[in-house]
Amino acid sequence: MTSPTMRIATALLFTGVAALPITSQAQDAGAQGTAHQPAHPANSDESQDIVVTGHPPTDFAILNATTSLAGDALLAQTRGQIGDVLAKLPGVSATSFAPGASRPVLRGFGGDRVAVLIDGIGSIDASTVSVDHAVVFDPLTVDHIDVYHGPAVLLFGGNAIGGAVNGLDKRIPRRVPDGIAATVNGGYATAADERSLGGSVDVALAPRLAAHVDASWRKSDDVRTGGRIVSPSLRSDLLAEAAGLRAEGEEDKATELEQAADLRGRIPNSAARTLTLGAGIAFIDAGGDIGVSVQRFDTRYGVPARPGSDEDAVSIDLVQTRVDMRGSVKLGEGLLDSLQFRGTYGDYKHAELEGDTVGTQFAGEGIEFRADLVQSKRGGWRGRSGVQLADRSLAINGEEAFTPDYAARRLGLFTLQSFEFGSGWTLEGAGRFERARVAANEITFARSFDLWSASAALSWESEGGLTLGVNYVRGARAPSAEELLSDGVHVATQSYELGNPLFAKETSDGYEAYVRYDRDRSHLSLTGFLTDFASYITSLPTGEEREGFPVYAYSQIPARFAGFEASGDAQVLAWGDGDLTLNATADYTHARLKGVGPAPLIPPLRLRGGMEVRQGSLRVNAEVEWNDRQDRVAANSAPVASFTLVNIGADWHPMGEEGPLTLALQADNLFDVVGRRAASVTRDFVPIAGRDVRLTARYSF
Repeated sequence: MTSPTMRIATALLFTGVAALPITSQAQDAGAQGTAHQPAHPANSDESQDIVVTGHPPTDFAILNATTSLAGDALLAQTRGQIGDVLAKLPGVSATSFAPGASRPVLRGFGGDRVAVLIDGIGSIDASTVSVDHAVVFDPLTVDHIDVYHGPAVLLFGGNAIGGAVNGLDKRIPRRVPDGIAATVNGGYATAADERSLGGSVDVALAPRLAAHVDASWRKSDDVRTGGRIVSPSLRSDLLAEAAGLRAEGEEDKATELEQAADLRGRIPNSAARTLTLGAGIAFIDAGGDIGVSVQRFDTRYGVPARPGSDEDAVSIDLVQTRVDMRGSVKLGEGLLDSLQFRGTYGDYKHAELEGDTVGTQFAGEGIEFRADLVQSKRGGWRGRSGVQLADRSLAINGEEAFTPDYAARRLGLFTLQSFEFGSGWTLEGAGRFERARVAANEITFARSFDLWSASAALSWESEGGLTLGVNYVRGARAPSAEELLSDGVHVATQSYELGNPLFAKETSDGYEAYVRYDRDRSHLSLTGFLTDFASYITSLPTGEEREGFPVYAYSQIPARFAGFEASGDAQVLAWGDGDLTLNATADYTHARLKGVGPAPLIPPLRLRGGMEVRQGSLRVNAEVEWNDRQDRVAANSAPVASFTLVNIGADWHPMGEEGPLTLALQADNLFDVVGRRAASVTRDFVPIAGRDVRLTARYSF
């Protein structure tokens, strides 16, 4: 990768070139008025907090998000990591390695097969390198999160076969407020004595100039569970090992293992703290806009160790500095409506600490830039096309480095086109070409991959609110650097990992069919999906050991992922300014590796049913969530037991529905059960939190 000086110069070049047409056009647009608008009401998006389908208020307005989370629902579900924020949504689970490190799992896919984005740009971190690495995404600083599947995902990258998660923040202002607009929120949760506080201020510096500052802080202690920390299978192994040690006269070690087997209460070394600071400024005019922002993300969190292991307690100290640029230029009334562009530079570092001793260190830098030409809607035709560049380097220093230093670059061209015709019919098509390159100089390694992806979708919408649709996606994914270059002990997975530098690209055929019904008092969404891989890349046990750890080698084999997601709600009773609504969701993924067996870390069948009562500005909800037993696990893994959760919640706007104050109470796992996520590699010793009563408040003015 180029030097930091060259990288900063490149970013400035992008900014300068993009700003030129804005400046000239803004002068011409002055007579047309400015973009000076009132800020949104404090609770403007809270009338529909969880949306199964819809057009979110983003710059990607052509896209349909499968699910959106905003308003009161986002406030109540805010957690330390994005995986845990989204884990209740249909088709979404989480890696839940630890409270400080959790990525979303979509339809059984994780890692870099799920793109995690901030305003359409990658998070630029090391969370896809290892499951114990945090996602640099602070839920306290975003006000809208969208989950995408289908053709739209090709706009964000060819690797995102599982889908994409996009969070919207207000750090680069999109409008000029009337004077000053501010939001303050805070909360407390009992399971980990979690305290959080955040706030943001937007101010009009001039009629066409707005500035933004924000800060958030979160601190939690070790997480309390509802019973034994270790799973029955791990407990049995620990007790058997203790018996063997006692027979050999190792009384102290045997007692230590027995105590670990019976450990209850709080998960050792699971505390976390995070501080985020950010600021942005934007020039906003009828002819376009341009803005920049900077963010400092600083977190330290514990990495729970497998009970009975000889490892010292490890914590990760992570810092990222990120600079973003975003702008758009109105292009008039012709074929093209606007040019939109985004750029990001990120500097990432984290150190793995054993007490105060620095162990393995990760240092990375990345640039990502994209430019989209948005077409004017002409009859029923609309679309967008663009270019995307991502350049990233990562250096790993220390005894536990399992890959050499490497650099990765991606250059992509994409288009998404939508045609409305006939009576309610819509045809969509998308295509993407991407050149991906991975290089590691210290071992003289370099590979390039040409990746062609395409998709097509057809849907029909009736006047009565019924929509039927089918999607097809031909995907192509380049192997990750870890899949190509790993050769060493990976402590997070307790294995010796072996990559294969000769891997070919991973190709897939994805099919999806859906039914949606959307009326004033009832909504239904049912989606079935199937993805066939000719050459799926996954790690499999070889039966060997190296350096005291089992060897897992990355392999390329055919695979199939299939499943469904369903959600619905219906208003069954209404009175005055109140009503009663029943709701339910279900999701399931069946994944198989040809000639091997079940794919690892796949969530089981999950069913949820609930009700919500609304009376004026008060809403109360209750739900029961059942997670089936997962017997379809990888070799050398124990089944994951079924568990049932009962959750209740309420939100209240004491100063009126459109008032500035929101209070939310959420009680999860009311009966304090022990549950384990099948998608987590640490599930045998990091269960979900026990009873967690969470109180949050938000005030906007």
